[in-house]
Amino acid sequence: MASELPKSQLSVTIVDTIEHLKGTHAGYRRAHARGVCYDATFTPTGEAGPLTTAAHLQGEPVSATVRFSHTDTNPHVPDGDRAVRGFATKFHLADGTNTDLITVNLDRFVASTPESFLELLHAAEPDAATGAPDLDNIKAHVGAHPEAGPGLAAAAVVGIPVSYAATTYWAIHAFFWRNADGVARPVKYRWEPDLDPANAEDTTNWSAEHLAEELAERLKSGPAGFRLIVQLGEEGDNTDDSTQVWPAERTEIVAGHLSITGEAADQEHWQNQVFDPTLLTPGIEASDDPVLAARSTIYAVSYDRRVHKR
Repeated sequence: MASELPKSQLSVTIVDTIEHLKGTHAGYRRAHARGVCYDATFTPTGEAGPLTTAAHLQGEPVSATVRFSHTDTNPHVPDGDRAVRGFATKFHLADGTNTDLITVNLDRFVASTPESFLELLHAAEPDAATGAPDLDNIKAHVGAHPEAGPGLAAAAVVGIPVSYAATTYWAIHAFFWRNADGVARPVKYRWEPDLDPANAEDTTNWSAEHLAEELAERLKSGPAGFRLIVQLGEEGDNTDDSTQVWPAERTEIVAGHLSITGEAADQEHWQNQVFDPTLLTPGIEASDDPVLAARSTIYAVSYDRRVHKR
C-alpha cells in the first residue's frame, strides 16, 4: 500500500506513476512542463512588517523571477485546452538567497495527503477501451476520500484565462509567519491581478502558446501587475489539509505588489531552476501540511530526471 512506503520512496512512486499516466518528455518537468520565465520587481506595502520578519515583506523592493506555466506534463499541449495554470515566483533577497512562492489558479488541492494523491493517480488510470479515465473509479475514489471532491470539481470546470495576467492564483497551502517577538500566525497567500479576471469564451483561433504570446505583446505596453493578498488564519483554522479553504471573512492584508516587466533574458537558466514551495526565508515557516512537505521531494526527483534528460 502507498501508506506503507517511506516518504522518499513515495515521492519516487508518485513521479513514476505520473510518467506512466502521462508519458515522459526528456528534459522537461514532470508537471508544468511548458512555461516562460519573466523578470519582475516586488514592492512590499509594509503591512506584513508587524507579523513576519521575512526580508522581502518589509520596506525595500526586491527583484524576482516568475514562471507562468501550463500544468500538463506534455510541453506540446495547446493553451486552448482547459487546464490549471501555474504561477511560480522566486524572490531574490538582498543577502543573495532566494525564497519561493508557488501558486495555481485553483484555491485548493485534490488530495489531503501524498498517499491519497497517489491513490487518485491510480484511480485516473486510462480505460484500455476509451483511453480516458474510468469515471466510476474516480467516483469510488471520491467516495473513499470525500475531501478530494471540491478540488476535482473545481479543476474540471476551471476557466481558460484570457491572459496569464488576468486570473487569480492561490498558494493552496497554509504557512506560518513569525514576527520579531517570536509570535507565529498561520497565513494563506493568493495573487490578485491588477486586471479584472476574465476567462476566454472561444479559443478556436489560439496558437499552441497563445498565453505566452499574449503576455509578451501585453508587456510591450507596460508591466503586468499582481497584489499579494494574505489571509490571516485564526484559532482552529486548518493548516494541514490543502483540500480545505478558510472562511472568507478572515482578515486579509495586501503584503505587496508584483510588477512583471518582460521575459527573462536567459530562459534556459531559469527553466532549469527548481521553484520549491518549501524554499523559505526566516520569518516564514512551513505548515504541517503533508502534501507541502512531499512537494519538495517530488520536485527533487523530477529535477534529477530532467537534468539527466530522462
